[in-house]
Amino acid sequence: MHTKKELLQQRKQVEQLRTQSSLNPQHAEKMEQSIASSWERSSLADIPKERLAAPLSNQLTEPRSSLSLALQACREDLKHIAEQSSMVLAVGDMGSTIIWTASCTQMRNAAEQVHFVAGGQWQEELVGTNALALSLKTRKSSCVFSNEHYMASVHDWVCYAAPIIDPYSKQVLGVVDLSTTWENHNSLGLLAVERCAAILQMAVQELQQQHLYFRTLNTAQVLLNGRNLTLTPRQIEILVILALCPQGLNLENLHQALYGERKVSIGTLKAEMSHLRDRLGDALGSRPYRLNVAIEADFLQLEQALDAGYISTALQCYTGIFLAKTESPFLCAWRDGLESRLSHAIFQTQGSDALLKHLAYSPEAVDAAERLLELLPASHPAKNMLSKYHDH
Repeated sequence: MHTKKELLQQRKQVEQLRTQSSLNPQHAEKMEQSIASSWERSSLADIPKERLAAPLSNQLTEPRSSLSLALQACREDLKHIAEQSSMVLAVGDMGSTIIWTASCTQMRNAAEQVHFVAGGQWQEELVGTNALALSLKTRKSSCVFSNEHYMASVHDWVCYAAPIIDPYSKQVLGVVDLSTTWENHNSLGLLAVERCAAILQMAVQELQQQHLYFRTLNTAQVLLNGRNLTLTPRQIEILVILALCPQGLNLENLHQALYGERKVSIGTLKAEMSHLRDRLGDALGSRPYRLNVAIEADFLQLEQALDAGYISTALQCYTGIFLAKTESPFLCAWRDGLESRLSHAIFQTQGSDALLKHLAYSPEAVDAAERLLELLPASHPAKNMLSKYHDH
């Protein structure tokens, strides 16, 4: 436990750094580099100076998502941790919007005042430096102490956060945060929040005893209960179509979605379905054909991020073209729609970091290059590299 004197000294030092330029490399050495970088991004994000509470959203995470289902299974355990530790505990989705909280009585009012409640949007570009957004960005546990927060209304808080990572896919599903007042800062806070993340991850793992995971961006791969299935590209296409049509499809509609006008017999598709049934067993239902297990997929995560308006999260999810070689008319149309939405999102974003990473994965992303040319200052070293896109 830190003494009151040490904590006051820490607050004083942070305040000195805040009033000077946070871009100075000597300042970054005196504090977490991730916090210094976050301050820099926050100062460029046009956050209203008078903002004292996070904006509220009424669009919460899909109730059938792994995270929501895991939360239902272990909310009593998490509630108990919040009450015992005299903290407020929040679970956020993959874009830092809070989907559930539990609070001790001492922190309840303070949490409500700053909208640290379900629906509170704690993205860095909306409220500046905070632990939820930082953990999602770095994929590591993080502590944001007192006036390290960008928003003045939470300068009396200390927050510890840890990402919730899918045990199979290693994708980030969300974030868990424990917060209290700065005087109660304790180095055990990070251990406690990591324990909360582990509880949620174990609940996700239990839900996924029967579970299909799809990778379709860049390399196509399907895992059943964590085991890679050796499938043909055609079989992967069939399963992706069924993942996108949860209500199921009859044989004729599936044939149309897969082959369109190509001259392929119904018998060929029947044989494919028989091979798939051998591999998947009861996970593949018939009449209509449908998937009977929990599904997680990189393309569904990308779609959810776009639906929720999490542009930087969507760009992180996009690691390559969706099923680049498919000839299925249904999947090509879905991919075109996805690419169009992503391109629209790119022209809305203010985040040059996310766009530079996106361009590294997708060198052909002319839309990202054009947006970067608009966003970056003339002196930025990437400007030369980007000018080649302009010439085309």
